[in-house]
Amino acid sequence: MSSASSELIVSVSGIRGIVGQGLTAEAVTRFGAAFGSTLNRGRVIVCRDSRPSGAMFRQAVIAGLMSSGCTVLDIGISPTPTCGFAVKLLGAAGAIQITASHNPAPWNGLKLFGPDGAVLSAAKGQQVRDLFESGQFPRSAWDGIGTTQVPPDVEEEHKRVVLDLVSVASIAASRFRIFLDANGGAGGPLAIRLLSDLGCEVIQNGCEPDGHFVHEAEPIPAHLVDIAPWVARHGAAVGFVLDPDADRLALIDETGTCVSEEATLALAVQYRLREVKGAVVINMSTSRMSEDLAAAAGCPCFRTAVGEANVVAGMRSHNAVIGGEGNGGVIDPRVGWVRDPFIGMAMILDLMAQEGKTLSQLVADLPRFQMLKTKFTVPRDRLPRVLDALEARWRESRVNRQDGLRLDGPDWWLHVRGSNTEPVVRIIAEAPSEERSQALCREAETVLLGVS
Repeated sequence: MSSASSELIVSVSGIRGIVGQGLTAEAVTRFGAAFGSTLNRGRVIVCRDSRPSGAMFRQAVIAGLMSSGCTVLDIGISPTPTCGFAVKLLGAAGAIQITASHNPAPWNGLKLFGPDGAVLSAAKGQQVRDLFESGQFPRSAWDGIGTTQVPPDVEEEHKRVVLDLVSVASIAASRFRIFLDANGGAGGPLAIRLLSDLGCEVIQNGCEPDGHFVHEAEPIPAHLVDIAPWVARHGAAVGFVLDPDADRLALIDETGTCVSEEATLALAVQYRLREVKGAVVINMSTSRMSEDLAAAAGCPCFRTAVGEANVVAGMRSHNAVIGGEGNGGVIDPRVGWVRDPFIGMAMILDLMAQEGKTLSQLVADLPRFQMLKTKFTVPRDRLPRVLDALEARWRESRVNRQDGLRLDGPDWWLHVRGSNTEPVVRIIAEAPSEERSQALCREAETVLLGVS
């Protein structure tokens, strides 16, 4: 995988690059054909986020899939979780979502789904990658080319399933006013329809799926400084913020304060475990909030390697009732195997209605931790020695080598892993106080710099 922005980034998850530089229509067509060649001429969902370049890449993807004999079900501009949902609903062999997720506007890419509606496993993704890079896959003759079809309104069915999983009456009785920022992405129309059916008044910001971002694409607090005050100014009970392909949900409370993206999953876990006891699955870098909430509910919590596909595999293995990642990604298997902000919105609103509490009060009731993320340049050949040295520094901690190195202390943890795209080590620390998290990162840096 290359880290150069002028080159195409190819991974087991798909491809991604800057439009017109690394990512071209020719590359997209070839990747679509490579993926299609693994699907035995089956039916394939194609959809895209709202980036303007998606209109061109949509045609390129369809051409590639048709050249491999596949039937294309084109659902247009739709959220990534709706893409996964559509695979199961329509019995498709797989799907391609045209998106660069939370990358800046010049980027785009392809994300692949299997017949279960989940992101492709690493093994399946590697198969497609090898085919794409080798070019050794069949193309259909003139009488074997695939066709295109327009399926029914998948978003409407997605919305219906979400509504069936919460108390619509309780939410509607609360008459919430919601500030919705879709940032010109794919999730605005579905979010508006869902919130309206929940009896909410919706203040819209950037809800046209036109690909014109009103702020930086990744919905983290640092990018929402100008947006957050509008929640309080409009008297909204909560601000919901989506990323361009709508698989992450960020929160702004009624005072106009940005909430840590880690709280989205924690609140959803709290809500779900009140309904039913069961396992929770999160990744190595997700806040301990969800783990502590599971323990308080008498439920097990399991951690996986970072990555949506890894979390989904863990959820299946442990028959989890909920899972996700701390980037604002909630996965509810009753809806699908993709991070889904729509079930996240509904759960949080239902929790607010049942508790009779504001969002800021619910967040204040969560286990209190402070997370700090840093990174350092480290040559790849030094990484094993760095991890060994860190483990030796904290001998009393619980060690997990599943994804880099995770060290757990009594009330803190440290996760250190090498980047897949550049020669850096990412260090994440979480502890009850910001000072303790900073101290952990400083200690880790000292150890790291001492390794030759």
